[in-house]
Amino acid sequence: YLLEHDMECWLLNARHMKSVPGRKTDVKDSEWIAKLVEHGLVRPSFVPPEPIRQLRDVTRYRTEIVRERTRETQRLEKLLEDTGIKLSATVSNILGV
Repeated sequence: YLLEHDMECWLLNARHMKSVPGRKTDVKDSEWIAKLVEHGLVRPSFVPPEPIRQLRDVTRYRTEIVRERTRETQRLEKLLEDTGIKLSATVSNILGV
């Protein structure tokens, strides 16, 4: 992402490149990939524009925060049940009003 403003960068699918016939060694990977691109044997993968990537990042972060909040609520419920207080039988949401 840092280089995309200065030069055209391609994200290549490794599975597709592996299916292209030819000898490939770890030492000459970059040369082999350059030849595949030069001869048009591989296509770049879709990389969404920056606003969509930012939206995806925010959505993933929100999902992570919601999961963490749920995990902490379940820990609190378990702690209360271990001490003999069973709120889940009387309330639907432990952290609610």
